Amino acid sequence: MTSFLYDTPGPRAKRRNVVYTIVFLAVLGLVAWWVLSAMADKNQLAAEKWTPFVTDSRVWTTYLLPGLTETLKAAALSILIALPLGALLGIGRLSDHRWVRVSTGALVEFFRAIPVLLLMIFANQIYRQFTTVSSDFRPLYAVVTGLVLYNASVIAEVVRAGVLSLPRGQGDAAEALGMRKSQTMLYVLLPQAVTVMLPALVSQLVVIVKDTALGGAMLGFAELLTEGRNITANYGANTIAALTVIALIFIAINFALTSCAGWLEKRLRQGKKSAAVALPAQAGPTDAETKSVSSA
Repeated sequence: MTSFLYDTPGPRAKRRNVVYTIVFLAVLGLVAWWVLSAMADKNQLAAEKWTPFVTDSRVWTTYLLPGLTETLKAAALSILIALPLGALLGIGRLSDHRWVRVSTGALVEFFRAIPVLLLMIFANQIYRQFTTVSSDFRPLYAVVTGLVLYNASVIAEVVRAGVLSLPRGQGDAAEALGMRKSQTMLYVLLPQAVTVMLPALVSQLVVIVKDTALGGAMLGFAELLTEGRNITANYGANTIAALTVIALIFIAINFALTSCAGWLEKRLRQGKKSAAVALPAQAGPTDAETKSVSSA
């Protein structure tokens, strides 16, 4: 018996799979035991390393919550700017005008090829030498600028691929109705491509949230991970505990983001299904009407 993807395992294959599973779990357990033992030897599992996150509210009010606020601020500003800018660049790459298509493509490929950390560093230097932005706000500006330039170029490719994945008949039908290219893109192609693009867009938004930590590593941006180092310096070198709590906060943020996107995608698909319900066919003439017409 077979499936579409692989042959159904027989008795011997099932026994091998069970053995492989047991061996994998045993190796995983040994690795976990080794890691925990190493942490215990370094005194990283001691209660005093973890209890401040529960018993001392200053850990949250002084370090974690302010760092989380800066992380969410940078991520929100980057998302609000990168999404429409990326959509415009993606539409530009689909333009009928060669000069628009080529220039937009060069811009997208240029910023997509540069690591986002370098973009942040360059932006910080530009703000320092050519603007009057205060040093208190310069790291935030640099982080947002780097994230916007890089992620807008990636989102542009997502938009372009999403529009090109649609059947060609969608655009042809809009043109047959007399719609201009801009109207076709805005009212026909983009709304349909949103559902196709949504998983990739959500993945990119998660990347934006995580990449805010790069600003803290190089620019002194007071985001969540940077505040974790301050916790370690003031609460007895509890590095593992601080990083674990910060990782859980990032997981919660990104899980909430993906959950909202999943709900939105479900609503969009339901809306498309309800809009695609076919109207009942018009009833034809009855036999009595046909006989009366023929006799007349």
